[in-house]
Amino acid sequence: MILKKFLLAKLVLVSSLFLPLSALEVNIVEGLPYVDVDVNGKPVRIQRIQDTKHKVTNSYSKTSRPAPPFSIQPFQPIAGVETVSELDVIDFLKNEVAHNKGVLLDARMPKWNKAGSIPGSTNIPFSILASKGNSNYIEKIFGLLSVKKSNNVWDFSTAHKLLIFDNGPWCQQGVRAMQNLLKLGYPKSKMLYYRGGIQYWQILGLSTIVPK
Repeated sequence: MILKKFLLAKLVLVSSLFLPLSALEVNIVEGLPYVDVDVNGKPVRIQRIQDTKHKVTNSYSKTSRPAPPFSIQPFQPIAGVETVSELDVIDFLKNEVAHNKGVLLDARMPKWNKAGSIPGSTNIPFSILASKGNSNYIEKIFGLLSVKKSNNVWDFSTAHKLLIFDNGPWCQQGVRAMQNLLKLGYPKSKMLYYRGGIQYWQILGLSTIVPK
């Protein structure tokens, strides 16, 4: 089921419109009111909520959780893996995912993913990557990430670039996904970390979708 969702979640960017038909009050940045993407053959618009009085009222409005396990993550939890912002996520969708060179990886468990995710992301739970590399799941996932195998050794020279996220700075799922990928040999140079995760994405009023 996870692999089926992986295939369905492949994203092609169809347009990035910089001049709207009518001006929006809340833009992503000046001159960029929204970005249109195609997810599973249906158009999805990434933009910010226009209601300037809107407040997050779901589980991401919660300020405190037992820590551990929900400890605040360092800005750069893994040396050598760059931490990026929301604007970098949008650029990644336009420049990497759209051209089948990268995957926006939602590392959360399915129950979190089903509550809402970033348009164009692919859910590969961190737990499924906890393997020595000899499972069927790893074989198929790595195949979809353009990782090749030669003489029983993984070749990452043509591997997709990954931008990994989870719930936010208090969540460990993204970090654990990166740790598991590193154990499997995935290069740090091909990984990025969006520390803000879904919580910051929603606090900024950016669009989310409920995966099917």
